[in-house]
Amino acid sequence: MRAYQTDLAHIHHTGFTGFASNAAPGLLNLLRQHRIRSGLVVDVGCGSGVWAGQLTKSGYDVLGIDISPAMIRLARRNAPRAQFRTGSLFAAELPRCDAVTAIGECVNYAFDTRSGLKGLAAFFRRVHAALRPGGILIFDVVEPGLVPGGPQRKFSEGPDWVILLEVSEDAAHGLLTRRIVSFRRAGKAYRRSEETHRLHLYRQHELLDALRRAGFEARVLKGYGRFRFTPAHAAFVARKAR
Repeated sequence: MRAYQTDLAHIHHTGFTGFASNAAPGLLNLLRQHRIRSGLVVDVGCGSGVWAGQLTKSGYDVLGIDISPAMIRLARRNAPRAQFRTGSLFAAELPRCDAVTAIGECVNYAFDTRSGLKGLAAFFRRVHAALRPGGILIFDVVEPGLVPGGPQRKFSEGPDWVILLEVSEDAAHGLLTRRIVSFRRAGKAYRRSEETHRLHLYRQHELLDALRRAGFEARVLKGYGRFRFTPAHAAFVARKAR
């Protein structure tokens, strides 16, 4: 599967970064509540760098990692004080750090064949090893039940783009599929592209069990501060003991 090629990365940044912007104040409060007021935050699935930019403005050092080269190019422009590299969260080397974040359901994506619950459990173990004592992992997921009643079709447009989206859920296999057809203005015409994204759907108890087996103390959130999630979404805060 292709992972946010140039046109879709542009569309996502210009039209769909509200989650990261709205989540940022609550995420910053979570870091401070855990006495993390400076140091290195590794932002996996960093996308176009919106959250990374908020972190650097708040005095943190940031390493952003994303599987999409197009997203990394955008992130370097949007958060010039952060460091970025292209890679999968299921394989990327994680440096010693104070916190790891993975927002915007990036841990659900099946772009990497190592994804899935076993791969995610291995990721949790790698994060635990990389964190300093007292460090935290914050991430959010999409859960089963996001698309009740069969496939849904949606239409969105921006100043220089249009997307057509079909979302369907395979409850038997715990998979969500998003078929995306995008049109981006190129001169006087529009350039068409297509991507299909598949996401593993996780239940809260599965992730809490995997986090605790990795050595974390973990709890579930229904939002980041005042920013509350829509149904079938949840977040987790996992802390490494001091």
